[in-house]
Amino acid sequence: QVRLVESGGGLVQSGGSLRLSCRDSRSIYSSFSTYTMGWYRQAPGKQRELVADIDPDRSTNYAESVKGRFTLSRDNSKKTIYLQMNSLKPEDTAVYYCNRKGGVGVDEYWGQGTQVTVSS
Repeated sequence: QVRLVESGGGLVQSGGSLRLSCRDSRSIYSSFSTYTMGWYRQAPGKQRELVADIDPDRSTNYAESVKGRFTLSRDNSKKTIYLQMNSLKPEDTAVYYCNRKGGVGVDEYWGQGTQVTVSS
């Protein structure tokens, strides 16, 4: 069973918007709220890079390239994080992966990836 269930990818024109969702299908609510969650992306021929992450206290961290355009949020009651992507650019085209950050006593997990394609 897939632990991190991603949805929301697709094809959009430059300047458009998409919202990605990632639901933790296996953690209980009280545990999910303690995890740092995030989104990474990997474009063809490039290394996987952090897009944004969100701590249990809801503080967020963004890559410089997406600041002001992307917003990451979490709904602990739904065990879900959301990445709102606005003003999309062709260079945002990549496979986007949901991530649960590992730590002491916490295993790291990755989603299966969802394709985002921005046409010019």
